[in-house]
Amino acid sequence: MSHSHDTIRAVEWRDSALRLLDQRLLPQRQEFLKLETAEAVAAAIRDMVVRGAPAIGVAAAYGVVLAARSAWRRGPADWRQEMEQELGKLGAARPTAVNLRWALERMRKVAHRVEGDPGEVLLHEAKRIHAEDIDANRRMGELGAALIEEPCSVLTHCNTGSLATGGFGTALGVIRAAYAAGRIGRVYAGETRPWLQGARLTAWELVQDRIPVTLLADGAAAWLMGKGKIGWVIVGADRIAANGDVANKIGTYSTAVSARHHGVKFMVVAPTSTIDPSTPDGASIPIEHRPEREVLELGGEPVAARGAAAWNPSFDVTPAALIDAIVTEKGVVLNPAMRGVEELIAEG
Repeated sequence: MSHSHDTIRAVEWRDSALRLLDQRLLPQRQEFLKLETAEAVAAAIRDMVVRGAPAIGVAAAYGVVLAARSAWRRGPADWRQEMEQELGKLGAARPTAVNLRWALERMRKVAHRVEGDPGEVLLHEAKRIHAEDIDANRRMGELGAALIEEPCSVLTHCNTGSLATGGFGTALGVIRAAYAAGRIGRVYAGETRPWLQGARLTAWELVQDRIPVTLLADGAAAWLMGKGKIGWVIVGADRIAANGDVANKIGTYSTAVSARHHGVKFMVVAPTSTIDPSTPDGASIPIEHRPEREVLELGGEPVAARGAAAWNPSFDVTPAALIDAIVTEKGVVLNPAMRGVEELIAEG
């Protein structure tokens, strides 16, 4: 498969530190932050320097490396207890994305087995998590692209590309692969209020990689589908419950309702690390609520009537019954409402 439509990496380990592309500044400025402590990584996750469930997991894994190195320097005798305090801060940074908890648990298991200085062993594991994420994204790209039988235009929501992952992307990885194969002619991207991930990030990625993109206000998606312009809606996920319900960026649910009404297929693309078998259904997924000012302001400038309140859930839940396909690196589940997703992680 061609990788020509894949030029962006937002998470890097370089010179004994984590480098993150500051996504708050895109598309106007491309600046990397150098993070040398786990606390700084937790703050970067909380403050949306890095976002997207898989990218949060990768960044957190590198955060564990920084925590362990710091703890070992302070006292080799009880470095694990010291490290655990830092892991607590990382784990609390964003509550909805299950990849964060998954990455911390995987790193914790390695930390408890290691003898002597943990730095190199944990760095090797974090790099494995990073590389596995990119490999999984390429596999999902192939599997998802194969579902698009007729050349068409597609609609996506939020940002699910290289910026939201270790690289290549989940839903945007499918879009990259399908575009390279001639199965997608144009991508329509919802702007994704209030953080405008579609306008600032998805549109930027697609322009960088020379994939035709048209931006639309989130509220225009249903009308666009009604015009017969869209073959598939392709989105990512921050947590998938055992029954196939999916938490994703706010606005995904309404897009799924519109897609079903208009006979448009709806695809969710996420690695198996996003599936949480301990969450039975969507009602059990904790939904992060962010500050009111994100809705009341735009770029720090007030845009709403003074005195108005705002409701700002960062995610919503799309019921499995509205989803036609869930694509993971281990395979595809069609009509997940009939089967759930637990079989995909049974071998893990």
